[in-house]
Amino acid sequence: MRALSRGIVLVSFFVLAGWCGTAVAQGQPDGQLTVAFDASIAPVFLDPAETPGIGTPFVFLYAMHDALIKPLPGNDMAPCLAESWKESPDGLVYEFRLRPGLKFHNGDPFTADDVKFTFQRYKGAAAKLLHDRVKAVDVVDPLRVRFTLDRPWPDFLLFYATPATGAAWIVPKKYIEKVGEEGFRRQPVGLGPYRVVRQTPGVELVLEANEQYWRKKPSIKTLVIKGVPDRTTRLAMLKTGEADIGYLMVGVEAATIKADSKLRLAQVIPPAVWWLDFPEQWNPKSPWHDRRVRLAATMAVDKKALNEAERLGFSRSFRVSWNSRPARSPIPTTRPTPGASSPTPAIPTASTRARSRRYRRSSPWARAWRTIWPPSASRAASAAWSGRPSWRRGGRRPGRACSSR
Repeated sequence: MRALSRGIVLVSFFVLAGWCGTAVAQGQPDGQLTVAFDASIAPVFLDPAETPGIGTPFVFLYAMHDALIKPLPGNDMAPCLAESWKESPDGLVYEFRLRPGLKFHNGDPFTADDVKFTFQRYKGAAAKLLHDRVKAVDVVDPLRVRFTLDRPWPDFLLFYATPATGAAWIVPKKYIEKVGEEGFRRQPVGLGPYRVVRQTPGVELVLEANEQYWRKKPSIKTLVIKGVPDRTTRLAMLKTGEADIGYLMVGVEAATIKADSKLRLAQVIPPAVWWLDFPEQWNPKSPWHDRRVRLAATMAVDKKALNEAERLGFSRSFRVSWNSRPARSPIPTTRPTPGASSPTPAIPTASTRARSRRYRRSSPWARAWRTIWPPSASRAASAAWSGRPSWRRGGRRPGRACSSR
């Protein structure tokens, strides 16, 4: 798979953790929980203004900071620092009413000025889009802030109040103006359930419970997060008791944990989808430019075996069946055709199958494909190449794997 990584990129988006499996050591963190995290702890992960549009920073944002609105169990847009909000009938104005009596970790009161300052300071993912679309941010009173758009934008809350960006995660205006950007980077202050005690950039972050947190007091006093990119090292830390939780325990390490009676492999289903992407498909000279080559490649991947080997079968797999009915798939089997009374089938038709057979006989890419991956290597790949389903007598018809484009 590494040899193919330049042509096929396996993409993942994860909001809070690093994968669909977490290893938990059986034991007793007596007031302290140590986490072996699967990445280096970059300083930008601790500042909402720097959120780069990936899920990793939200592990730290949820611990240290708080947002006007954020996803919580059972509610994708739960009111947090904002008790409520309303949209004007013309879609141009969004007004947020803030939760009263809240204070930052350093004791500064939380007000609408902090909301305005945070938005103006934001420079992470989609910052230009948000700043271009928001014409003004006005402080109505200490507990009310109003956003005025330059034109109606139904996706405003989608960009502002979800993990698509970090723009709604509030930082203290007075504190940052006092200590400066570098001072805030060294000692971040927020409104979250944990406050920063100390940090070693990239290596370790020590947090302590914020007993004044408005939603629920944390049950663990001290949280230590260690950046440990190497999976084998994370496993060793679990075995020696140096860590209580290890993120992204997959493959051989996950199997080792599963076989160890002193450790527990916890299954987690995150809001993430893994798929195959073909960046070279946009290059007309690349074999990946041809959709049939991409279909053949996706059909040839044994997804069940991949899931078992890398995820110990924990991941949920999706497929599209050869008939028109999807089997637990987020990918539609039909595509809309402008002006048509019914959608156009996205599965191969008799004409496309005939063209595929002609292509297979004449194209140099077809000959190259047979050299790289002989038809005998996979009946599924051979079926995808010809554009028709294939199954063994008495067996089940296999699902069809679609390319991401």
